[in-house]
Amino acid sequence: MARPMEPAIKLKPGVTKWDIRQKVWDYMEEKNLANFPRPVHHRIPNFKTRKTLLVPTPRLRTGLFNKIVPPPGASKETLRVCSTAQGVKDFSVPVRLDAKVHIDLVVVGSVAVSKEGWRIGKGEGFADLEYSMMVSMGSIDEDTVVVTTVHDCQLLDIPEELMDDHDLIVDYILTPTQVIRTDCKRSKPQGIIWSKVDSEMMKKIPILKSFHFKEKQEGKDVTLKDERCVYTKEMIRKGATTTLMEKHPLGMAGNCNDCEKQTEFDSKRQFNPPGRVTTVYMGNIPRGMRVSELKNILRDHNAVPLRLNWQGAQHRAFLDYQDEKTAEAVVTSLSGLSLSGSTIRVELANKKRDNRLRSQTNVHVN
Repeated sequence: MARPMEPAIKLKPGVTKWDIRQKVWDYMEEKNLANFPRPVHHRIPNFKTRKTLLVPTPRLRTGLFNKIVPPPGASKETLRVCSTAQGVKDFSVPVRLDAKVHIDLVVVGSVAVSKEGWRIGKGEGFADLEYSMMVSMGSIDEDTVVVTTVHDCQLLDIPEELMDDHDLIVDYILTPTQVIRTDCKRSKPQGIIWSKVDSEMMKKIPILKSFHFKEKQEGKDVTLKDERCVYTKEMIRKGATTTLMEKHPLGMAGNCNDCEKQTEFDSKRQFNPPGRVTTVYMGNIPRGMRVSELKNILRDHNAVPLRLNWQGAQHRAFLDYQDEKTAEAVVTSLSGLSLSGSTIRVELANKKRDNRLRSQTNVHVN
């Protein structure tokens, strides 16, 4: 057996998922390791492995699976086209969600992966979601093997604490020089985690609506992320216990539809009613950064806001949090954050100045 290689990229304590992605992309560009398309930033890197791979429907725009059906007597060039995104569009038919399909092997792309099986993608969550959809379809089970193909430089010592319950782990890692069996004991996603899905994702990925309807009919909790009340979202993020949820401050002697708990308003408890929030200002955001990338960075730093006011053209954003204490913790967490060589300016918002700035052209993101 070949001796395991030392990681080409060293990680420092306190690293985030975004740090890892940036280091891998920078390294592969610097060493000219990736194939088309370039630059490799914000992508799953491509490189030759001399393996034949089939891919799911691109970005889940029209469904989950498509079966490629080459035309009769297809030439070698036509078969090559069939394996591309255009080929999926021109030479395939959709597979119905109620089709009886069993999948033995899932091949997933990665930006970085550890020998323990922890995987980091490009940050949009499509691979994790595809796997969860396949679970919901009944197409995969505990015997289904998950494999990733990466360059040797993409093997890193990723801290386990960066992994979330929706993150897909891998059973085998294939590189140009070695095959690694991870023997990972962590569970793979057991289905779609609707508390991680928001209305924006539902619009971008129409197939989600079919799964949402199906699982709602089955009596499952399909409450979306942005349908949950402010307090519940914060408690879920912190891994709240039942005891904490019983202290729900928004019940006003009524019933919270999200928590489904009868609660009484505690007049001694201080909290911010809806509409009273504390805002954090982020400035010096790099040119070309997308709001989806910023949301991934905030998620990595446990700094997901109630609302995000995005002004990318002005290189700034405003993040709303439920109280001043939470906002101050976010400022501390993001202090010194560097993106693409730019040190991000993070501070509590100046109400008079920033209310004027917020009124300029912007995009509100839940």
